[in-house]
Amino acid sequence: MERHIVHCDLDTFFVSVERLINSDLMGKPVLIGGNGDRGVVASCSYEARKYGVHSAMPMKLALRMCPEAVVVRGDHDLYSKYSGTVTEIIEEITPIVEKASIDEHYLDITGMDKFFGCWKWTQELRGKIIKETGLPISFGLSVNKTVSKIATGEAKPCGEKQVVGGMEKMFLAPLSIRKIPMVGEKSYLTLRNMGISQIETLQQMEVFTMRRVLGENGVSIWNKANGVDHSAVVPFREQKSMSKENTFLADTINMDILRKTLVAMVDELAYDLRHQQKLTGCITLKIRYSNFDTHTQQLAIPYTNSDRMITEKILELFKKLYTRRMLIRLIGVKFSKLIHGSYQVDLFNDTLEEIRLMQAIDKIRNRYGVELIKKGICLLDKKGGADDAQPA
Repeated sequence: MERHIVHCDLDTFFVSVERLINSDLMGKPVLIGGNGDRGVVASCSYEARKYGVHSAMPMKLALRMCPEAVVVRGDHDLYSKYSGTVTEIIEEITPIVEKASIDEHYLDITGMDKFFGCWKWTQELRGKIIKETGLPISFGLSVNKTVSKIATGEAKPCGEKQVVGGMEKMFLAPLSIRKIPMVGEKSYLTLRNMGISQIETLQQMEVFTMRRVLGENGVSIWNKANGVDHSAVVPFREQKSMSKENTFLADTINMDILRKTLVAMVDELAYDLRHQQKLTGCITLKIRYSNFDTHTQQLAIPYTNSDRMITEKILELFKKLYTRRMLIRLIGVKFSKLIHGSYQVDLFNDTLEEIRLMQAIDKIRNRYGVELIKKGICLLDKKGGADDAQPA
């Protein structure tokens, strides 16, 4: 049976939500993010992109490039709310849904062509989302996730595109190699130095050449260039949680030790999120007292993998939950409602320096291991306790 995979992406999502709230922003170049000298662009409108502005750019530079832009601080809670509404609409009528990020979904509607044309069904779903939320959204429909995602990019803004089965290579051939997922800056420069700019050239190459140049990543890129992708749409409800617990060798009421332990656990879990390209939408704090009474409290948060943001929320939970002033035997942190996502940092609150520092730390950990580098605040005396990672 031929697969039918839909990729949908809410166009300039943060900007679109802000325009729903404030219609005066319609048609104007809009920048979402920190508005200080050290702020970073989290998202920008198409009007701003014409000036070369893009996300993760320093706000100061973006305003030099587009001085007439309107800067909006942004409200991640509001964006998460609208994202949830769109997800509910999709899940209501779709057999298998994977929420890839706050503004992106994959849908597996294989087999529905027997009862209702897949293209017509996709068009009607898109119309329903636009009508009920007022948000612009683009769709791509094909036989796999890669081609559908690229088709969505070609359909933007607020459009739809179908790539009929068997036409994948023809559709991809004239496009830039930048369109292929997994082609980052380093891979792009390597391929361009080889004189490769279009996907068609990759299609004509032998796979062993790509393996020799880029390793196994080169094989994956070659397959995607040829429209081959067998990866499944993974339902959102099947996403797992991750957690860490610390059982102290001696029960403690030392606030310094407790806070440092929480910060250290969040630091490692947030790194795991970024390493796995995931975001969490819910955090849980667990406290077990010396008499073995156990209390937990959870909090829904905007999807993120920023350790700074999560640490702030966890410490707030601790302040609310720890009211008995008894000795603590165990403390734990859990991340749940995990989704795949590319928002690697909190672009609304992190400065450019913080983002670069976090990226540098992650690179070191990726290469040499998480234990090689730690934040000073996370360092505990060896007698402070022993932690036990518990991936759920």
